Amino acid sequence: MERVLLVGTNLNDGEDYLASLEELGALAQACDMEVAGTVCQTLEAVHKAYFIGTGKVDEVKALALECDADVIIFDNSLSPMQMRNLQERLEKPILDRSALILDIFANRARSREAKLQVEVARLQYMLPRLVGLHAALSRQGGASGSMSNRGAGEKKLELDRRVLEKRLSELRRELKEVGNERETQRKRRVKSGLPRIALVGYTNAGKSTLLNAMLDLYGTEEQEGEEKRVFEKDMLFATLDTTVRKIVPENHHPFLMSDTVGFIHKLPHNLVEAFHSTLEEAREADLLLQVVDYSDKHYKEQIAVTNQTLKKLKADGIPMLYLYNKADLVLPDDVPGLSGVEPENIVEHLPVVTDGAIYLSAKGRIGMKELVSLIEEKLSGGYLECTLLIPYTDGRAVSYLNENAVVYETAYEEEGVRMRVNCRREDYGYYEKYKIP
Repeated sequence: MERVLLVGTNLNDGEDYLASLEELGALAQACDMEVAGTVCQTLEAVHKAYFIGTGKVDEVKALALECDADVIIFDNSLSPMQMRNLQERLEKPILDRSALILDIFANRARSREAKLQVEVARLQYMLPRLVGLHAALSRQGGASGSMSNRGAGEKKLELDRRVLEKRLSELRRELKEVGNERETQRKRRVKSGLPRIALVGYTNAGKSTLLNAMLDLYGTEEQEGEEKRVFEKDMLFATLDTTVRKIVPENHHPFLMSDTVGFIHKLPHNLVEAFHSTLEEAREADLLLQVVDYSDKHYKEQIAVTNQTLKKLKADGIPMLYLYNKADLVLPDDVPGLSGVEPENIVEHLPVVTDGAIYLSAKGRIGMKELVSLIEEKLSGGYLECTLLIPYTDGRAVSYLNENAVVYETAYEEEGVRMRVNCRREDYGYYEKYKIP
């Protein structure tokens, strides 16, 4: 296991740099690295050549030797020049926060689409950083023009750049094909008429756990078994692939629920761009459920990061419910209406539903029923109740309503099937001809 030294900076910009550095440590652990030490510097301005001050560079070098660190990781995005200069001065492999997140994504990607997206992001990150990677090779000064006049190092850089650009073009073509397949699947889901609900939020807030809880309680028979569950683990970026599952709560309308990739502070721009097609699930949802780790003391900052990312995706105008997860791990005084409750009794008083929010525990399966009711209430404008008399010749209509509406009563009469249902307004427009008083 590689030992790493973490380097953080306080730029006096109001950011909690210690919390950010702590999160960097969790990212390193998620990448199977051991944190050997940390060092911070307060800066009035970023040093153009090294990001940190020259004196601090020497201190970092000495500390890296002292704690036997194999890699030095900076909690900021470094420019290609800064990375090259630091590499030369520190004589250790250098990673910045973006590179570390990209490494995690590369290790966790499972589906073809996720692997392609991560490789695109990594190559985009590498391209401007090729300069200096071959410093050991000669750099003969030649006249501009023919590549044959350049030194060996310059030739190598040019060849590497061409290889990366060619690979990027190939990946974009492949991603376009996969994107077309995803668009076909998305259109099929739209055609099904089921409401689409997307889970969004900070990484490790409990989105996958929540989806698994809903599947355990309200999944369909075809979705039973471990292969239909999504991977869940208490770590940053445990899952990257978007998963869509059908949820069928009893006496409520069925809906499609998708689990999307988690967000994080300082998420590399290339990753947001690369995962754009995957995150379309959030942008085209009828309702967003923002899952928040309420037990994290920085949960408000995490909500802000999620909202900023949704704004970049132009998904900030979609109706949203806030799900304050892991509420069983906080003190009762921190939950609205539970002041005075003994800490050991908090589970008995959960969930708590407030305007546009619910305090629950996905792992403890607490609040799932109330969440389903909240979802239906939020989407209620798209439904209405009616009584239909469907002729036996239209068996498809009966089957469709049984699968996609809430059926309160069914009676088989001489003229046809009498059904009292709560269905989508769009469906009512089609079946209105069967309406009876």
